[in-house]
Amino acid sequence: MGCALPRFSVIVPAYQVQPYLHDCLRSVLTQDFTDFELIAVDDRSPDACGSIIDDAAAHDPRVRPVHLTDNVGLGPARNAGLGRATGDYVLFLDGDDTLAPGALRAIAERLAATGEPEVLLFDYARVYWTGRAVRNVRAELLRQSGPESFRLDDRPELLRLLMVAWNKAYRRDFLAREGFTFPPGYYEDTPWTYPVLLTARSLAVLDRVCVHYRQRRRGGILRTPSRRHLDVFDQYDRVFRFLDSRPDLAHWRPALFQRMLDHLAAVFTSPGRLPRGARAEFFRRAGAHHRRYRPGGATSPPGRAWWRGLLLRIGARRVFQFLRGADRMRRRAAELGAAAYVRLRAVALRAHYRVQRLRPLDRRLAVFAAYWNKGYACNPAAIEAKVRELAPHIRTAWITTREHAHTLPPGVRRLHPGSPAYWTALARAAYLVNNVNFTPRLRKRPGQIHLQTHHGTPLKHMGLDLLDRPAAARSIDFNELLERVDHWDFSLSANRHSTLVWERVYPSGYATLEYGFPRNDVFQRATAEDVARVRERLGVPEGATAVLYAPTHRDYQRGYLPRLDLGRVARALGPGFVFLVRPHYFYGPDGPHGAVGADGAHGLPGEAAGGRVIDVSGHTGVEELCLAADALLTDYSSIMFDYANLDRPIVIHADDWDAYRAARGTYFDITTAPPGPVTRSEDELIEVFATSAWCDPRHDARRAAFRARFCPHDDGRAAERVVRRVFLGEPSESLPPVVPLADRRPAPAPSARRPAAAQAPAPAPP
Repeated sequence: MGCALPRFSVIVPAYQVQPYLHDCLRSVLTQDFTDFELIAVDDRSPDACGSIIDDAAAHDPRVRPVHLTDNVGLGPARNAGLGRATGDYVLFLDGDDTLAPGALRAIAERLAATGEPEVLLFDYARVYWTGRAVRNVRAELLRQSGPESFRLDDRPELLRLLMVAWNKAYRRDFLAREGFTFPPGYYEDTPWTYPVLLTARSLAVLDRVCVHYRQRRRGGILRTPSRRHLDVFDQYDRVFRFLDSRPDLAHWRPALFQRMLDHLAAVFTSPGRLPRGARAEFFRRAGAHHRRYRPGGATSPPGRAWWRGLLLRIGARRVFQFLRGADRMRRRAAELGAAAYVRLRAVALRAHYRVQRLRPLDRRLAVFAAYWNKGYACNPAAIEAKVRELAPHIRTAWITTREHAHTLPPGVRRLHPGSPAYWTALARAAYLVNNVNFTPRLRKRPGQIHLQTHHGTPLKHMGLDLLDRPAAARSIDFNELLERVDHWDFSLSANRHSTLVWERVYPSGYATLEYGFPRNDVFQRATAEDVARVRERLGVPEGATAVLYAPTHRDYQRGYLPRLDLGRVARALGPGFVFLVRPHYFYGPDGPHGAVGADGAHGLPGEAAGGRVIDVSGHTGVEELCLAADALLTDYSSIMFDYANLDRPIVIHADDWDAYRAARGTYFDITTAPPGPVTRSEDELIEVFATSAWCDPRHDARRAAFRARFCPHDDGRAAERVVRRVFLGEPSESLPPVVPLADRRPAPAPSARRPAAAQAPAPAPP
């Protein structure tokens, strides 16, 4: 760093957090933004925190260790670090929490973009001991609206955020000017955060998870029974003394009063905080605070908050507890009533389904679904559209929720999962089409035709091959799986490799239709104008090279953990590249492994990359994303087999190939027979794109061999072959012949392979 002052001072107090402190310090020291000092304060911790800090300082000069001679508590320990800070901005991080990858760079660039505000508020995610991560439920408050920089009066709703010190960056000269310090005792963030927000002349927000807030299995210090929870009253005394000293802030008194009541009620009613002997005292002091700080002339209309305030004011603790108990009983009764309704409804629907199964099959009805009812997509969507074209006498219905209803084309009837109409359709439809599974309660009738379309060419082990893969199989009931397979009449296959795999891992008496994947028909039919429209809709700048990044999920890890720092990659490649990021559908908000990433939205550092990283996880049609992309970047996702139909560059990023293959199992080694370059590290990946190796003609032969093996039938007429065979009953020999690969003309690439790509900046240092 030399003599220059750092951009950030990151202050980490540590007391009895030795299991977590290594991760905390490492999360700071491995940030790609390096202009910071890390002030680690050992609060006379009786465990190994002090030696962990000293070891980190010995290995990295940016670590400044501070050892206190007495245990002073979290607030004074932070003050000790603050007194030694030299950075432009100060951040606080508790010793058991971590910074998200790329957080400091995102904060630095947001500060620069918003005019160096006195306080920047950013988001966090709760990370549970199971590995599950959940973003702050009030994340929407951090979305940019109005001016980039503002005062709290312009956005008072920010007071609803968690009032902690570690979800903000503070300009150090602002803290020094106002003389802000932390008080001793529990709830020390309260008299810090409110004055800071009320006083700051400029605030800004960053809609990105920057802190991973650890949720310990046994709970943190504020979940431990102690009389020290009564410190909350002293902290609010400090808040209101500050307010009294600043007449210009008097208009905030009603809001802070209400926040105080909510806070006191939360402490009083939270199990495990107050010892039994302290509950009466706590309630008595809460009433005194209500009377002392109640704004003059407050006339809130009668309601739960009004009655709660009245009971506090008059000291009616037993009535308060009785009413709270009655409220819990009312909610419990409502829950029991709702549960009873659900059970009765389920019984009624089962009876309804049995009755409907006695009625004749409707030979003119076909029911479709995809991806566990998530909308109009994949092979079933392409087949449904072709049914309406070639077999208009057949009515089609699609199973999906209201959330995904907008994906349905006009005229396609929606069936809500679990509704009476849904069960009627499943009981009577002559055709059932899905790319996954229908409900296990489905009882296939004689005469019903079940078409299983699948949703990808298998690279990873599937079906019965997972019997010896417990990490991947997890809770699969293989007997139930095979019962569902026995429902299939037809299994759709894209190539001989898939056929051989499906027939072995899903053994039953179905017929295989090796016709190609209908969802890929669009690749042979789309025009240059179609491609341009999709790119414009996605926000791809004119002339930019768009790279579709579509990683698969990992069975050996929980939740979505980004394997690439796309912000760094985008910055290294410069403005000529744009990344369209599509995480695996398992990691959507309603996916089976749904979880937040580094910023709560799949770890996409869009702002940090100057807008060159575009989150397309909510885009329904992955086929459109393929059309828009100049190249595909993936790891082991089956999207590579579909994208190969476009005959455009494919880059395989196989940084964890050995671990992935060991956990999941694969049918062949993609790294020895890839359709394009293979990278093993982020630096290698940057070099491949920076030097134009991604589009080197030397890879054309590899890609051609890959297409010949995995795309032999994807000629644009796969859906037609399926409809004529399954829905119209035409014999196989009369179906449209397959167009040879050499005669196919896939959709034109969005842009020529620009020589300018070779002039991209050299890779940035890690």
